[in-house]
Amino acid sequence: MPIFYNSETKEFHLQAKDVSYIFKILKNNQLGHLYYGKKLRHRDSFHHLYREEFRDNSTHVFEGDQTFSLDQLKQEYPAYGTTDFREPAYQILQENGSRITNFEYKEHKIYSGKPRLEGLPAVYAEEKDEVTTLEITLYDSLIQAEIKLLYTVYESFNVITRSAKFSNNGSEQLNLTRALSASVDFFDSDFEMIHLSGSWARERHVKVRKLEQGVQRIASARGTSSAHQNPFLAMKRPDTNEQQGEVYGFSFVYSGNFLAQIEVDHFDVTRVQMGINPFDFNWLLDTGEAFQTPEVVMVYSDAGLNGMSQTYHELYRTRLARGSWRDKQRPILINNWEGTYFNFDEEKILSIAEESKKLGVELFVLDDGWFGKRDDDTTSLGDWFVDERKLPNGITGLANKITDLGLNFGLWFEPEMISKVSKLYEAHPDWLLQVPDRRLSSGRSQYVLDFSRKEVVDYIFEVMAETLREAPITYVKWDMNRYMTEIGSNELPADRQREVAHRYILGVYDLYERLTTAFPEILFESCASGGSRFDPGMLYYAPQAWTSDDTDAVERLKIQYGTSFVYPLSSIGAHVSAVPNHQVGRTTSLETRGNVAYFGDFGYELDITQLTEAEREIIKEQIIFYKANRELIQKGTFHRMQSPFEGNVTSWMVVSDDQTEAIVGRYQVLNQPHPGYDRLLLTGLNADFEYQIEGKEGTYYGDELMHAGIHLDKTNSDYSSQIFKLRKR
Repeated sequence: MPIFYNSETKEFHLQAKDVSYIFKILKNNQLGHLYYGKKLRHRDSFHHLYREEFRDNSTHVFEGDQTFSLDQLKQEYPAYGTTDFREPAYQILQENGSRITNFEYKEHKIYSGKPRLEGLPAVYAEEKDEVTTLEITLYDSLIQAEIKLLYTVYESFNVITRSAKFSNNGSEQLNLTRALSASVDFFDSDFEMIHLSGSWARERHVKVRKLEQGVQRIASARGTSSAHQNPFLAMKRPDTNEQQGEVYGFSFVYSGNFLAQIEVDHFDVTRVQMGINPFDFNWLLDTGEAFQTPEVVMVYSDAGLNGMSQTYHELYRTRLARGSWRDKQRPILINNWEGTYFNFDEEKILSIAEESKKLGVELFVLDDGWFGKRDDDTTSLGDWFVDERKLPNGITGLANKITDLGLNFGLWFEPEMISKVSKLYEAHPDWLLQVPDRRLSSGRSQYVLDFSRKEVVDYIFEVMAETLREAPITYVKWDMNRYMTEIGSNELPADRQREVAHRYILGVYDLYERLTTAFPEILFESCASGGSRFDPGMLYYAPQAWTSDDTDAVERLKIQYGTSFVYPLSSIGAHVSAVPNHQVGRTTSLETRGNVAYFGDFGYELDITQLTEAEREIIKEQIIFYKANRELIQKGTFHRMQSPFEGNVTSWMVVSDDQTEAIVGRYQVLNQPHPGYDRLLLTGLNADFEYQIEGKEGTYYGDELMHAGIHLDKTNSDYSSQIFKLRKR
């Protein structure tokens, strides 16, 4: 078993492949943290990792004991107000106004398998014995409340997951004002914090900052995980890079408001915390009620940032994504959005589909504009019935014609939103998120449906299911195009209004669960104005996501590079679009646009009927290449080599599990005057294998390619790119 309990010293030791996580029961019967890092051999006592001592100007838990202070000790799930002055993992407001609690160790269980988190996405185990769970019960006898801390160890990965469940067994109401999922104290602060920040059209840019005393945090209060901050942070040692060194990753399996923060105290102890954002949050627990926090996935790597990312990739691709599409090759699609926007009819759509089929495309996706009277973005959201002015034969008729061409058919929905100019709003103006007597803010002329209400979710399920039952649809693009404002529900009482944002996300998860269960053959792709909700919670239901509305090849280098810190290539929607690019106005070659988009779920976002014959021939070759290498790209081991955030060149590669094949992408943004000689050092190959590189004479051993590199020819243009395909001889 990878979880040990030393009964004499009351210590818990969690072990995965290369990692140990150790904590103990303290003399006050609470939990203290001892170690998280490189795997240690198990022993009967880890007492040498624990230290109490007298410090001036400290407060102490027990009168007369001047060595036991929570201000000095590393905690496992800390509370505030009883000598630990750092930010707590949780806080409970009681009827008498007190926020002080005393949750003490009561019992624990160790068992094979992993319990489901009710109503929430989480990583899972395919076989019961591939994971082991530690469940610790803490109890506060005064308020008769219980906390269950869940730790699950994925022994074949360097992964430990954490969450907490609060239960009110007493007679008084309790208010959870803070309920984070994980808290870890490290014994020093010699780290750099990495997070993924940005905005619409420039999501998940890599940011690095040195830790200093105080609190450094990222968060979202927008109702989604957001394009501005991703629910992920990592701590790396200063000398850690992509290929070597220690790094700790923390990823939150949640799609709503979150907090991820690092606090360095006056002793340079570092506290990492992650969970639902306490800002504007409260959860009322009546007698007999419980609250389950979402899950944090912790990854340790001593093989650099790539080592951390590769663990997340494999775990999320095979133990977070679910269903029939988890392991299937993803179809090459064409989406009409940038090709037509709202201006289309059946004839236009069929002309694009016909030309796409000739070039090898496998799936046609009809985007926004097919429903209600949707000629622009000011109307019809919520009216999920076909606009027969554009599509006189309905969605079913169009879908049948497209499938008769030999293509599969996909459809766009934005189920969480409503337009005021719509039949749904006329019937149910109270179904919006809103607060009484306050003006409603608008975004994209749309408003947010109140998914905290079951009747709203039920209605949207039925209208979507009706279309999905009637038409041969194999793919759904689920969009969400604005953040939440005026967060309130007409259904909930005043003392539960700060529950709305979380209840909304639970409603989204419920709709996803019902649709994916009812239509298991459909591939769902999540989207939120591009990458505004690209998070692990979404991947549980939709195994791929639209990475960004920005399809410019140069900008996509940064977006896809940053996204790959946590998310596998099989989740990254990457399309070739028209030039000049619709987001930044840049013109790049069709070859470079394809060479960037290969490293994801490949497709096109343009009017293919407007292309020249030469461009169509290039697309044919791109599709042939991707089909031949799709399995490798979507399931191979991805390595980042040169960062777009550090220079003019980006490079990355994907290697098959047996190291017999690899594809390398190398991209130069601007041409250089009179450059020197350049070479590209590869990684992840077998040093003893002899490789052939398509288009190059001779063979090269893996050690040569990794240490001497590929010598590169001079380029004579901006935005140039090269793809190298390697095969073992």
